[in-house]
Amino acid sequence: MTQHQLSGRTDTELLWFQRRGFLQAAAAWTALGGPLAAQAQSRSNIVELRGDAMLNGERLTPAHTIQTGDTIATGPGSTVIFMLGNSAFHVRQNSMLTMERGASLLAVSVLRLLTGAVVSVWGKGNRRLIVTPTITAGIRGTGTYTEIFAEQNGRSYLCNCYGEVDVKAGDDQLISRSSYHQSFWGEVSPKGGHMLTAAGAFNHTDEELEYLARLAGQQTAWQIAGFKGVKDGKGYMEDKPGQMNPADMLGKSGT
Repeated sequence: MTQHQLSGRTDTELLWFQRRGFLQAAAAWTALGGPLAAQAQSRSNIVELRGDAMLNGERLTPAHTIQTGDTIATGPGSTVIFMLGNSAFHVRQNSMLTMERGASLLAVSVLRLLTGAVVSVWGKGNRRLIVTPTITAGIRGTGTYTEIFAEQNGRSYLCNCYGEVDVKAGDDQLISRSSYHQSFWGEVSPKGGHMLTAAGAFNHTDEELEYLARLAGQQTAWQIAGFKGVKDGKGYMEDKPGQMNPADMLGKSGT
């Protein structure tokens, strides 16, 4: 188990992949053929549901199928893990998000996080967006963790756990190329003259991403490489002198 830092979350929330219920559900999902079989058989794409959650204002059940265009809301102690197309999502408790439709029911164009947090592994495809009140991320294939901190007036957190992401907050924008957790704040008001600032890596684990990647038939960057870097939010496998989070370079050398 990798070390992880917490900010306003508990170990129980982060260790969902150790639950017997999830392991049984994931094994059954895989045995039934995974996401492609679910689409072909028109069966539910929900891998696990715990507690009370809502789908478009009605109570969500394991028999439902989540589609683009839907709004998902979870209550206290409630979580939902589901597949949509070639991507996997874990919506944490006390969260609300919408999955805006792209070219088809299975193609997400925008994941709009309104409250709470979501862990996601995205399969390769056309550019899609993750949008919060203070940050926008343009992605193709990657693993991400996104959270909105209501107690900080909606300040948003994004970790590009691996892959390439176009990140924007206010007038600040950059390209994030990460192999091991590159993290950012989307500020509510300028901090040091910038709306996009560097953050540490917290509130999510390597194992969460690995399990979601497995559901989607993928591997994380560190699984492919066979080793891990320093989980400091800078995003690199190897800790070399002078390496910085790209948000720390905004406004320098023409960035």
